Amino acid sequence: MRFEIGLAILVVIGLGTSAQARPRDEVMSQAFRCGGISDSHLWLDCIYGSAQPIRAELRLAPVTPHQSELVASPPVTGSPIGDQSTRDQVLASATRCGTQAAERQWLDCFYSATNAMRLELGLAVTPVAQGTAALKVDTSKQVASTGVAAISQTQDPFGLAPKPKFSTRSVESELATYQFDRYGIFTVHLANGQVWHQVSGDTTYAHWKEPAATYTATITKGALGSYNMRVKDNPGSFKVERVL
Repeated sequence: MRFEIGLAILVVIGLGTSAQARPRDEVMSQAFRCGGISDSHLWLDCIYGSAQPIRAELRLAPVTPHQSELVASPPVTGSPIGDQSTRDQVLASATRCGTQAAERQWLDCFYSATNAMRLELGLAVTPVAQGTAALKVDTSKQVASTGVAAISQTQDPFGLAPKPKFSTRSVESELATYQFDRYGIFTVHLANGQVWHQVSGDTTYAHWKEPAATYTATITKGALGSYNMRVKDNPGSFKVERVL
């Protein structure tokens, strides 16, 4: 915790030395605001949401509304944080990305810095770009909660843009976790490591109350490049987009 506070102070000081902060400085400042979120998955989503300033600078697709909302109003519950050392490791690794001259390389390095937490959560790790300062982690221990090795984005790009010419026709997996935002829109982490977010504006609402592993989701392609998700033994079909 002392390390995180120290880094936050350094970031604030750095921001105060220039009339206008660089996008990467804004990203780091926002990332530290996520520190009070006790749930590890939500904390990770908040970290990804903090990347919006530099994504906007690079004219990349924006972060999801769910991630943006987490950054704007981090849900602080006061619950104890059991993975503080891993969070410190992520932020320390992200701080070392400052050696990257180009903003695109810095962003790649920033995402790679989250591998320590992704590994702890059993998620597919982000490939580390050649020459980045982000901490490289041992992916040989990467196992999803079901005991099956997590599927990396490069191995299974189903649902990610740009859409490949050849890809999986559908995905079926148990849910690892699920969260609802204030509008009832959900984000699900699948046991295979993928993360899917319900499309804002979808009028079908989920009413899940059981443990995540109780539910099995099947995601298929819909019309006009969209994706539909159904949950076994539950009514309704949801419009979703893949986050990770």
